[in-house]
Amino acid sequence: MTLDRSKLWTGDLNAKALEPQPRATIGLYDTTLRDGEQTVGVVLSPEDKLEIARALDAAGVDRIEAGFPRVSEDDARAISLILEAELDAEVWGFSRAVGGDVAALVELGLTASVIESPISDGKLAALGVSREAMLERIRSAVELARSQGIRVAFFGVDSSRADLEFAKRAYTAAVEAGAEEVVVVDTLGIATPEAAAFLVTEIAERLDYEVAIHWHGHDDFGLATAAAIAAVQAGATWVQGTVNGMGERAGNADLVEVALALEALYGIPTRLRLEHVRELSQMVQRLTGTPLAPWKPITGDNLFTRESGAVAAQFHDPPAIEPYASELVGAERGIVLGKKSGLDSIRIKLAELGLQAPQEQHAELLELVKKAGTRKRRLVTDAEFRRLVNRKRDRSTID
Repeated sequence: MTLDRSKLWTGDLNAKALEPQPRATIGLYDTTLRDGEQTVGVVLSPEDKLEIARALDAAGVDRIEAGFPRVSEDDARAISLILEAELDAEVWGFSRAVGGDVAALVELGLTASVIESPISDGKLAALGVSREAMLERIRSAVELARSQGIRVAFFGVDSSRADLEFAKRAYTAAVEAGAEEVVVVDTLGIATPEAAAFLVTEIAERLDYEVAIHWHGHDDFGLATAAAIAAVQAGATWVQGTVNGMGERAGNADLVEVALALEALYGIPTRLRLEHVRELSQMVQRLTGTPLAPWKPITGDNLFTRESGAVAAQFHDPPAIEPYASELVGAERGIVLGKKSGLDSIRIKLAELGLQAPQEQHAELLELVKKAGTRKRRLVTDAEFRRLVNRKRDRSTID
């Protein structure tokens, strides 16, 4: 969808610094149902995965990685349910460079899949596999998948720590065996944005820019979103990530964060329907039992909620205190009361709740709110504020 730029209040600094920019639409590949489920303690039922897949589809995600069928019968069943749902999004599988994994894809009727293989020397040593043996595994698995009509994206595990020349050999071998796409993978989240761009450029050049490149990054150093955007600027046309940045260790790139940053700050389009993303985020939190920090960008509870009295004084003018309109991401704005409230907070909350209090009482109500918030060490709820107002009114009537 086209982003309504009248709802962006980001100024012109980015445009001055960034132009010229690529303008090709970037594909979004969601791996919440596979990589996201690797979050410690998270278990999704096949029905949960179908519900999330439907929501991803409604939000405009281009591709959904439905799972790794050889993990369990439940994973295979989830894939079957998602395939039967006939979503608009492409449904992809996940496989190691192992014949049995590929056979499981074929049995389920999947027509597209990532095929992964470790390519860093550290990973190969841990597995006790030589470089040449791994290249042969890659060729064999990709050829088998292609012979069964499966579109392949070769996924080079730990490519950001691999010997660069060997990484190029691995990607070349996969493409020569029939892979139509490749995934450059920052498995441990160690790539700076500059390194992500460098690595994507090196792989793209080796493949003569004829193969679609994905970026798949993790967030161990807090750079997953920035690295994904740098990869796009270097020529990646797909970004892989998860809802809420779920995943093992520090998680994956948050696909929603990447999409909004690309669209709003870089002017690079995606097909994500941003008005659905908070609903999607909340669903995933509920089904996985993994609540977000309230200050999380885009989907956190605090993003359009104001307690500070200084900010409440400007609440009537959203561009003064927010970088984009709340409705852009399906959020609602609101004032909450507590220790940091001001007189404008009281005025706005009274109007919001339909309560009446003379202006000369506002300062006393503010003092009561501040004391309550400080004593309870939390916000003052609407019900508690309502009681404060009613008690003040009753006392005034008696007096």
